[in-house]
Amino acid sequence: MKNEIRNHEYENRIHRELAKLGIALELIAQKKLPFYLEAQELALGDTDADGREYMMTPATAAAWAGMKAAALQDDVILEVVSAFRSIDRQIEIIQNKLDRRMPIEQILTLSAPPGYSEHHTGCAIDINTPGCIATEEEFENTAAYRWLNEHAGRFGFAMSYPRDNALGFIYEPWHWCFQTQANIEINIPVNIND
Repeated sequence: MKNEIRNHEYENRIHRELAKLGIALELIAQKKLPFYLEAQELALGDTDADGREYMMTPATAAAWAGMKAAALQDDVILEVVSAFRSIDRQIEIIQNKLDRRMPIEQILTLSAPPGYSEHHTGCAIDINTPGCIATEEEFENTAAYRWLNEHAGRFGFAMSYPRDNALGFIYEPWHWCFQTQANIEINIPVNIND
């Protein structure tokens, strides 16, 4: 019962934030975006050269550490450039694009709206490698991408947004998600009459 109430409050908050951003529930329903809860337990998954910390679920952090070490044994360097994102951070990302006068339809091909980002789960990570611009399609031409395609599955990771994905997001060869039961996608029907 407590989880049910918390989930309902979370859903209501998401609907309020979407309304503030001008994102119609009809658009989300049309795109059939999965609704994600924020991770309840996070652990330090990695720290970059600048000291920025990347939080993940404990299982994702452990899988990431194993995958990163295995890649390094094959002389491939994997780096995290994004991991867990809160609802507030996702709102900032969308708002920044709106402030640049980007149409919402275009934004939703680049970024998930708050409540609908895999990054909320603490299981999604954006990966890069030295010499490559982060979160750019050119990542697919790197040894790191080739290594991930061949080996990521044995560590529980899968690329979330291949070319022409059903959710309408751009191709993101850098975005990989740890596949586990902790990666909770809840099927809350979008009630467009609220």
